[in-house]
Amino acid sequence: MPALLEVDNLRKVYRIPSGKRGTDDLVAVDGLSFEVPAGGALAIVGESGSGKTTSARIIAGLETPPSGRIGIDGETRKPLPWTRSERIRYACQVQMVYQDPFTSLDPSQTIESTLDEVLRCHFHRDRARRRDRIGELLGQCGLDDRHRHRRPRALSGGERQRVAIARALAAGPRVLILDEAVSALDVSIQAQILNLLASLRSSLGLTYVFISHDLGVVRQVSDECIVMHRGAAVESGATTNILSAPKADYTRQLLDAIPRPGWAPKRRAAYPGSL
Repeated sequence: MPALLEVDNLRKVYRIPSGKRGTDDLVAVDGLSFEVPAGGALAIVGESGSGKTTSARIIAGLETPPSGRIGIDGETRKPLPWTRSERIRYACQVQMVYQDPFTSLDPSQTIESTLDEVLRCHFHRDRARRRDRIGELLGQCGLDDRHRHRRPRALSGGERQRVAIARALAAGPRVLILDEAVSALDVSIQAQILNLLASLRSSLGLTYVFISHDLGVVRQVSDECIVMHRGAAVESGATTNILSAPKADYTRQLLDAIPRPGWAPKRRAAYPGSL
């Protein structure tokens, strides 16, 4: 199956202060390459600081890489800065859902206003058509007309994440990047959101890139997996193969760190003089 999303030799370096007026180069992403077919689901996993979120932000067009190529449906995407028409066109290709919807949603806007803003920017000028489309988006994400006039603070965490997904879908993207999109939710709500994402992938033909540190979630939602460590991919392949028979030492360390039945945290030794 031909690739919808192509990432080739992506590299990102940050200049950070070091010593007196000195600077060092911090390599956040180093030579990352992968492909995702249309309708596929790729997970990028690793500990904090591994480069997975930076990679996601580059793919979403929020960061500029000094080198590397990103292709969508065979077209190489231009580097930043973009013109207004280019920003709108690329936003209709790739959208991102963040970890905490409470900070990514405008607290002063109703849910209807949040979705209407995206539709006005990208598609419909007719208000009646936008209202109908908002109803469709809410229904696709397990919400209804009762949520139209509520603000984010009046919603539960799961409902807010459903709104965030609906807002991303409003632009009509083919690729959806989910950056730790269920990690802030209770386990039961996580399962509901993951089931929703599976349903949307099946019905809309969406292509997913999951950013996660939770290997249990990765096993459930992805076909392929990339393990990142210190900005580089240390292992990649079918998710079931990587999680059942990892080849890289770092991947084995991640798997060994998962709490198992009967696990109990060790008490830290008390400091001298502490109560």
